[in-house]
Amino acid sequence: MTSKTKAKAAPGGRSLARMAAVQALYQMDIAGTDLNAVIREFETTRFTGEEKDDLVANADTQFFADILRGVVRRQRDIDPVVDDQLASGWRLVRVDSILRAILRAGVFELQERRDVPARVVINEYIEVAHAFFADEEPKVVNGILDRLARRLRPAEFQTKEPGAAETQG
Repeated sequence: MTSKTKAKAAPGGRSLARMAAVQALYQMDIAGTDLNAVIREFETTRFTGEEKDDLVANADTQFFADILRGVVRRQRDIDPVVDDQLASGWRLVRVDSILRAILRAGVFELQERRDVPARVVINEYIEVAHAFFADEEPKVVNGILDRLARRLRPAEFQTKEPGAAETQG
């Protein structure tokens, strides 16, 4: 490897938990799987066991379950918040199911997981979107989560970012 080539680090347990949570939310949405049943399925087959999914096998299982339970508990609050960020005439129910799951999970974290910086939440869900989409969807995730983060956690965006250049006026 040359000095100009960087190897991408393997995702950590929370990143994998987010990926698994989006998959589980999608499954719940499409198949109507019960919350506890999907958590149990992931814990017994997807994270370990015969049907182990290498994409999410090392996920932080507690974080995974917290995201799922939180999204289900807060969905009636989350959906209108996302609806307000969508283009005119669009509603969350019209959005692709995977994209819907990504946005719900991201908004939940912004609303309730103050232990995770807003910029981290945004970046993590952009990465999740890139795992599923190659087109405009990651940009949609970025735009919606960034606008909501600035509204929900304004203090995190009031300080200057490291390395930001000063402009002379």
